[in-house]
Amino acid sequence: MSPPLSRRRVLGAGVAAALALPAFGSRGQGGRDPFTLGVASGCPRPDGVVLWTRLAPEPLQGGGLGEAPVAVAWELADDEQFGRIVARGTAQATAGDAHSVHVELTGLEPARHYWYRFTALGARSPAGRTRTAPAAQAMAPVRFAFASCQQYEQGYYAAYRDMAAQPLDLVVHLGDYIYESSWGARFVRRHEGGIPTQLAEFRDRYALYKSDPDLQAAHAACPWLAVWDDHEVANDYTDDVSPRTADPAQFLAIRAAAYQAWYEHMPVPASMRPRGPHARIHGRWRFGQMLDLFMLDGRQYRSHHACLPGRSASPLVDCSDRLDPSRTFFGAAQEAWLEAQLAVAPARWTVLAQPTLLATADRGAGLQPAYWMDGWDGYPAARERLLGALAGRPGNALVIGGDVHAFWAADLRRAGQDAVVATEFVGGAITSEGPSAASVAAMLARNPHLRYGHADRRGYAMMALDRRGCDVEFRAVDDEKDRASAVRTLQRFAVADGAPGVHLGAS
Repeated sequence: MSPPLSRRRVLGAGVAAALALPAFGSRGQGGRDPFTLGVASGCPRPDGVVLWTRLAPEPLQGGGLGEAPVAVAWELADDEQFGRIVARGTAQATAGDAHSVHVELTGLEPARHYWYRFTALGARSPAGRTRTAPAAQAMAPVRFAFASCQQYEQGYYAAYRDMAAQPLDLVVHLGDYIYESSWGARFVRRHEGGIPTQLAEFRDRYALYKSDPDLQAAHAACPWLAVWDDHEVANDYTDDVSPRTADPAQFLAIRAAAYQAWYEHMPVPASMRPRGPHARIHGRWRFGQMLDLFMLDGRQYRSHHACLPGRSASPLVDCSDRLDPSRTFFGAAQEAWLEAQLAVAPARWTVLAQPTLLATADRGAGLQPAYWMDGWDGYPAARERLLGALAGRPGNALVIGGDVHAFWAADLRRAGQDAVVATEFVGGAITSEGPSAASVAAMLARNPHLRYGHADRRGYAMMALDRRGCDVEFRAVDDEKDRASAVRTLQRFAVADGAPGVHLGAS
């Protein structure tokens, strides 16, 4: 693995290229920089990746390019100085996609770093670095970060600055990339405008988040895989129901706008382009013989909340309706697809990347159980089906999640059984405020399969997989309100090959 690229080095490649070719610079026609939102890559395969940028000289005013299409040249090199160009071409950035481009490359070599850049309107973008997946039969180690929940107003992105400096093969984002609403105790910066419901408003919200230089650095350092959760659209929505919007038809119009804006700002292929309020974003990503990574959509298809129909899922409750076996978290079609995929010969490690805590989390007091209906506890039959599909499968099963604004590590068991089926890690939140220490302590005491919990710090997680086992590191920011905050190891864990379950390492 090549040494990690710092943001300074990533941007430096673009600066060096600009100096070598004086016709281009960071400012284009009219003195405006069209690459204010940076560059990104994603969806790595052994022979290709997706390259992304969006032209937006006025990012918070709709982009500033009007309705005319713009030609965007791209280059891919196998060296940081762009001395050896291996591919180049031109893409059309159109107003219909907010002048974003998604360049789908094939024919590349496996397990290779490449550098890329764009040129448009007389300006050249910063350079990004990407990496293809290993060849199908390779048994190479894989190292990735996973993150979620980056409420812009509640903190700076020091966690992403730290992530960009790590030696990673990829980043997995588990949702809540943007927040549609303002909430929390103390803001350090503010959203522009109110709660978005129109496409133009969602575009501006993404542009605000993507203007952050540390987030741009993490995108430029390695390829990403991403799924959404609720805040990309509306808090606690399920399928066509939102607690904020009573009319399903009106909400689906909002969802269509939100999904389109997500597509425009993520390094994903055209196959994930929405058709109105519908888009398929789940998929299987293979990294040689080492890793099967399943990216799963936990919002678009799920059954409506039990016990609290049409209302916020925040109150902790219990009722018999949540036990209904017809209830589904992923939707019937995605469940069937996942079960069929899990039946295929696995890699050494299988990772299910989904939005939230999978483990049972009784949050009640005394003899009275209570559950959060927006989590998996609102869908226990679906959880049991998922764990059943993992139970008889060879290889090692891991589950990763976000959403709950806390770090968790858990042993996953089927109901009424002692055997550990899989190991779960929830990677905290980049900035979003977490639950109280008292509530975490109460959950740990009441749910012994939750082996670790911490909600006082913000951050992300890293996972390293090899023949021997899985190592996980929770990385925590000292103070998310400080743009220059240090980031440190909060806790380390290990999972041995062939022996599921959480083992604490040194903090």
